[in-house]
Amino acid sequence: MFRTPVISDIRLAAQSLREGRLVAFPTETVYGLGAHAENEFAVARVFEAKERPHFDPLIVHIPSLGYLDYLVTEVSPVALRLAEAFWPGPLTILFPKREAVPDLVTSGLPSVGIRIPDHPVALALLNEAGVAIAAPSANRFGCLSPTTAEHVVEQLDGRIDWILDGGPCRVGVESTVVRPLGDTVELLRPGGVSVEQLEAVLGQRVVIAERVTPPNQPGLSPGTLDSHYAPKAQLLLDAMRLPPRNAEQGVGWLALRDRPAAAQPGDPVELLSATGQLAEAAAGFFAALRRLDAAGVRWIVAELFPEEGLGRALNDRLRRGSAPRHL
Repeated sequence: MFRTPVISDIRLAAQSLREGRLVAFPTETVYGLGAHAENEFAVARVFEAKERPHFDPLIVHIPSLGYLDYLVTEVSPVALRLAEAFWPGPLTILFPKREAVPDLVTSGLPSVGIRIPDHPVALALLNEAGVAIAAPSANRFGCLSPTTAEHVVEQLDGRIDWILDGGPCRVGVESTVVRPLGDTVELLRPGGVSVEQLEAVLGQRVVIAERVTPPNQPGLSPGTLDSHYAPKAQLLLDAMRLPPRNAEQGVGWLALRDRPAAAQPGDPVELLSATGQLAEAAAGFFAALRRLDAAGVRWIVAELFPEEGLGRALNDRLRRGSAPRHL
């Protein structure tokens, strides 16, 4: 059986991307599964490797603002202000796309999500490749996002060509996705850039999109399906919903700082930050859920985070991870 090599050779990874191969690579948010954005065959392989439905669009990664002219038809003043403030960084901005961006990348939608990642390996790879890279998270569709090369191996080994190892991801949750609407901005997915940071730059309130993408329908942004980011165990957000348990049906717990009162002796507990820092919690969030899965528990009970800063993004992942699974 083919095993996907884990490498550190940026030049080899870049050449492989130009030739239409699939390369998982690190960003500051999570590991992405990269393909040459203009190569429809390579992009189709991304969907196949992830078992990702074609109605879920991909984000395009670029090394500099200069690439925008080739990929999009318009850069509004608001979009430019956000790009100059947060790129490189965990912010994806929707733009009207040019024909150079295949419809497969955008799920047939007229807009494309673009960002510049804030990771030295990712930036070196993009500059060496010299092409835009379409890259969703490097995992099986709907499952926990990977924040180390080992996490990619667990889910995509033998399905892709290379895994470029750049160490653990610093931010730990996916990018924020926004859509400029005239002089305003709509938040489509909370992520590594907080609403508070966006509003400080814009000098106005951000519109929070309340809608959830129905099953089997294209969404404006990745990560907006009601069921997503799910561990193997059943994720619960309220300990009162925990069914009667027995010795064969273990329970794991996920909390910010303090051990949950309902946790029993011997239950695996993941505390994300001894000091209650949301940035530290986000960096270890997906890895903690993976450890609870590895403990073999039947249920994971998670406490919601403060609905502010990165806590908003973490709560979004918890709510989607606990939703009924359609795929």
